[in-house]
Amino acid sequence: MTSLARALRAASASMLLSGAVVASAQAADTPSATAAATPASSTVADTAAPQNGRFSPSLVEQGHYLATASDCIACHTVAGGKPMAGGLAIASPVGTIVASNITPSTTNGIGNYTEQQFADALRKGVRADGANLYPAMPYTAYATLSDDDIHALYAYFMQGVAPVDQPTARTHLPFPMNIRMSMKFWNALFLNDKPYVADPHQSEQWNRGRYLVDGAAHCSTCHTPRGVLMQEKLDLSMAGAQVGPWYAPNITPDAAHGIGTWSQADLVTYLKTGRLPGKAQAAGSMAEAITHSFRYLNDADVNAIAVYMKSIPAIGSNGSEDAIQGAAATSRFDQGKPSNALPAFRGKGFEAGMAGDTRGAVVFSANCASCHGYNGQGSSDGYYPSLFNNSATAGANPNNLLATILYGVDRETASGHVFMPSFGSQPGAVANLSNDDVAALANYLLSHYGNATQKVAAADVEVIRQGGPRSNLLTLARVGIGAGVAVVLIVIVLLGIRSRRKSAQARR
Repeated sequence: MTSLARALRAASASMLLSGAVVASAQAADTPSATAAATPASSTVADTAAPQNGRFSPSLVEQGHYLATASDCIACHTVAGGKPMAGGLAIASPVGTIVASNITPSTTNGIGNYTEQQFADALRKGVRADGANLYPAMPYTAYATLSDDDIHALYAYFMQGVAPVDQPTARTHLPFPMNIRMSMKFWNALFLNDKPYVADPHQSEQWNRGRYLVDGAAHCSTCHTPRGVLMQEKLDLSMAGAQVGPWYAPNITPDAAHGIGTWSQADLVTYLKTGRLPGKAQAAGSMAEAITHSFRYLNDADVNAIAVYMKSIPAIGSNGSEDAIQGAAATSRFDQGKPSNALPAFRGKGFEAGMAGDTRGAVVFSANCASCHGYNGQGSSDGYYPSLFNNSATAGANPNNLLATILYGVDRETASGHVFMPSFGSQPGAVANLSNDDVAALANYLLSHYGNATQKVAAADVEVIRQGGPRSNLLTLARVGIGAGVAVVLIVIVLLGIRSRRKSAQARR
């Protein structure tokens, strides 16, 4: 795609780049878009949308379970809104995406979808009107779902979801990311729509875990870093990636950078509760996955997921600027001890550290100490976690600490509601801390309770406050398109000059 030697190749390259840029967008810009699709070899029936009662209750319930495993509700339901009615504004590196209505409404949802159209959307990213969906709706993962599971999902969405005749706002991505046709090029390069094939050398439990992780649960969509065209880097699968304001950590079985020290039971506990004392607690998108999805899966499936995740290749540093620096932070994570006194100032002397550290201490005392304790120990029952041995303070990336401060924690589990208020500018925030205050607080927490090698600035806080890092692909796409147009114009001009010269020579 770097060659612009010929005008047509340049134009194709520009179109391809503009299509790849939108790879991180989610949901469609029309209310009829779905979260559903099928390989060309699929035998899914091309039937009209069903009436209530057409599908058996057991099939609808099977589809409900699969939709729960796929966590459809997290993206397609606004807080306090009707299930699957869409309208949720989702921040992405290329702009804000509005999730679509996927209820069986025939006016604003997917009620007119045939099963084949439903399958095509789910597996191929092609909606009923033939337009392409953007692959942040994880059809790249759902492509592995079996025909039987697609059929069950269709039964659930058509018969188990209440129709909501409510339009959603349209998604308006900046040019050229609004060019859906170009997604055909992206799909040709990166979509693997081959159905799942069980590995005969592995156990039935392992194969079930892989089917769920790679398909319905679409774990790699968040936890795998993206390439220049927003495709998943398959050689770094599950090695960690930034997703909006939150960093989805390395979940490979690497002992230093991933979850290699976690047992199968640890993984099951975390997926069921979102909390593993002394190691991690779920927030952001993972808290949503716990709340709406993983905690409802049966024990057999959660254990299958854990078995498979323990077997994938271990990956250390993923090579990004966010990767952990050696074992220093891990050592700090393991050795942090609560104290009965306020921590002493550290760093390059009292004078150098006093201003920032004092400000951070004041913000901590005013906003955090009442729950987490003046010495960061947390509450005795663990509801308010210790700031020592905490993945947000001792991790490889400080973004989750910033996001936790700005957005809070909201996680529902079988054992109760876990909540930490927002201290950013979100509705219901306890306090709207400035970027300087958040940076001072974060540095104070990192210095005294976690990974002291990490430092943040007010500018870093602003990036997370605005929804996370923006992609530079918008600029690259526009440059690519501009270059392509320029080459075409140059070719036209040269052909015009050549034609005139030939005409002049003919007249002599």
